[in-house]
Amino acid sequence: MIPALTLGVEEEYLLVDPKTRNLVAEPSPDFMADCKARLGERVTPEFLKCQVEIGTPVCADISEARHHLTALRSVIINTAEKHGMQVMAASTHPFAQWGRQKHTPAPRYDLLDKDLGGAIRRMLICGMHVHAGIEDEDLRIDLMNQMRYFLPHLLALSTSSPFWGGHDMAMRCSRLGIFDSMPRTGMPERYESWSEYQRVIERLISAGVMEDATKLWWDMRPSARFPTLEMRITDVCTRLEDALCIAALYQSLLRMLSRFKQKNLRWRIYPRIMLEENRWRAQRYGCTNSMIDLGRGETLPFGSLIEEIIEMVSEDATALGCAKEVAHARTILKRGTSACRQLDTFTEAKAAGADDAEAFIAVVDMLVRDTAADLPETA
Repeated sequence: MIPALTLGVEEEYLLVDPKTRNLVAEPSPDFMADCKARLGERVTPEFLKCQVEIGTPVCADISEARHHLTALRSVIINTAEKHGMQVMAASTHPFAQWGRQKHTPAPRYDLLDKDLGGAIRRMLICGMHVHAGIEDEDLRIDLMNQMRYFLPHLLALSTSSPFWGGHDMAMRCSRLGIFDSMPRTGMPERYESWSEYQRVIERLISAGVMEDATKLWWDMRPSARFPTLEMRITDVCTRLEDALCIAALYQSLLRMLSRFKQKNLRWRIYPRIMLEENRWRAQRYGCTNSMIDLGRGETLPFGSLIEEIIEMVSEDATALGCAKEVAHARTILKRGTSACRQLDTFTEAKAAGADDAEAFIAVVDMLVRDTAADLPETA
């Protein structure tokens, strides 16, 4: 049977001072209290005080996900404005310094700070996670094994972290390079079954290196809290429509792989080193260069690979009611991701006579505008 493939989307945002365009290291506690009053458990603090995370409820389809993400972004932006702040959906801030940020005082975050030290303190990064409902545990593992192939493609469409600490990192996604300093990150291994996966988790827990499976921070993982497969590789998208595109592509690819399974077919499982090479190319170039077609064994323009994927999932996107959102990948390719927009904005500001500091401010202003660009003005 095709699994339910219900959707849940989580996004992390940064809080910006509208005067300096730097991060707000110490937001008013009333901000989170006001967010909680309006959104309840749909909003949570993050490890750093300058961050805030939202999560949709379980959504039957992309239309419902659109409704909730639109409402959640709107409430966070409006509430931040009430408290003299702006909201930026980007995986890194162009020039903020991680060492000047403060972590949220809470038992979970205190423990992370104690266990991980400087690795967690550097996590001035934001991501987007997409949950897809898959009831059968062994199917969840089987689809994770196959879906790993497509994770670099989703990352390439999402990139929003070209700058870090005031430096052009010459990468469209610098976030993963920072995140990979944490333990238990990166591309997951292949597992033969749910029971094998569980045995590995139990060994790590019994060894005392982690408390539970929530401490796995892989690019994709079976959720420890829900019957879902959670995709975690992507940067947070500045534009709402880009986020919905990636969620729809993820959902459609999982349906395609499930449909193949009904016909006793499966996507070929490639060695991890080959998957990680494409992961690196997505970090380095985003959607602007080439990626390896592992079946052909050659690099091809990323745009042609995305066209192939759109065609492959056409039946599934139609069945799921998300064909429009999947087709938006073409718009991303034509317009560029947030990372492309940031680099262009910086270059244009410099060409107009701005110094680096002024050009970075122009980037922040663009990000704040684009974060709200796809939202109704009256939301």
